[in-house]
Amino acid sequence: MYLLLQHIPLWFMSTKPDRRMESISRHSLFRDNKLFSLSPSLSHYHTKPWTSMVGVAAPPRARPEKIQAIDLPVVDLSRRSEAAGRIVAACEKYGFFKVVNHGVPWELVASVEEQGLMFFNKPSADKLKAGPANPYGYGSKNIGFNGDIGEVEYLLLGANPNLFDMSQRAKSISNHDPEKFSWAMRAYIAALRDVVCEILELMAEGLTMADGSAFSRMIRAADDDSVLRLNYYPPLSSPPIAIGRDRRKEAVGDSKVGFGEHSDPQILTVLRSNDVDGLQISLEDGVWIPVPADPIALWINAMTNGRFLSVRHRVLTNPNKMRMSVAYFAAPPLHARIASPPELVTPQRPALYRPFTWAEYKSTAYSLQLSDTRLNLFRMA
Repeated sequence: MYLLLQHIPLWFMSTKPDRRMESISRHSLFRDNKLFSLSPSLSHYHTKPWTSMVGVAAPPRARPEKIQAIDLPVVDLSRRSEAAGRIVAACEKYGFFKVVNHGVPWELVASVEEQGLMFFNKPSADKLKAGPANPYGYGSKNIGFNGDIGEVEYLLLGANPNLFDMSQRAKSISNHDPEKFSWAMRAYIAALRDVVCEILELMAEGLTMADGSAFSRMIRAADDDSVLRLNYYPPLSSPPIAIGRDRRKEAVGDSKVGFGEHSDPQILTVLRSNDVDGLQISLEDGVWIPVPADPIALWINAMTNGRFLSVRHRVLTNPNKMRMSVAYFAAPPLHARIASPPELVTPQRPALYRPFTWAEYKSTAYSLQLSDTRLNLFRMA
């Protein structure tokens, strides 16, 4: 399993409700399948579907590309005495690292993969009964609201048991054994939440935060906004598509783009895939680093007030094998107030962004393309 930590800035997050949000429930964010844009006045909304909120692909950039293989950092959670330092060092240099000995049982991982494959192997007409993904459900090929197309099918599920009825939703997803599907997803979400909180607490320790649970507390909140997404990338069945200005010279080998270049807006993403390669990250324009498939590991990436890198990533399909991944997008409650922790603000490294709520950031992020510059709207003068 890999832990991909794609994030909003990991600043101090207070779960005390913002007064502007007290009269607004989570479900009032949607009306007639439209998403409200929670501006400071809370007076207008954008009509962006939820499917566009979890990893929207940015348009291909017109530039040559090259593949560069490097050894990505590994953090062993069983060696806690050195884990905190390794996490901070990895985030500062790469914004991405592999986690091993994370404690998620293999039997549970295998059960989630089995349930996912049983769904994606169903006839299209049966899968469509679980959609559209608005806000949760099944989607295919269409990614986000900018016309991006990818060779991917996905199933988006709520990860907060207080706000999402997995048992009820499972009835439209699994006609074989909905109770088994529901159990597997709920147990997996609970296990990943524990891993996420451990990582965030180690991160706080490595950053010498006075409050070691400042980050993890928002994920453990009763009204956290986390989601789970299952992704299915079929094997290549048609000529490969290209990326870049010269489509004759810059084709992506024998692969097609499954999920285009993007970053995720949530605090972090816990990503696990089967044994098929396809995930790539980019630390500089035009250079892609393959992430070797490892079914028993997780990947992570994060940032604090601009201190950690925010890595962009994409997924390519495999010419001969299907790829399946499961991503847990950890997010705080909508009313959580986000601000730089005092420990991370110095004269040499001042606060870069004004405080805001997760609802403000989320709605703003999804009204734009999910580029690394979206935080500029909150940058302090």
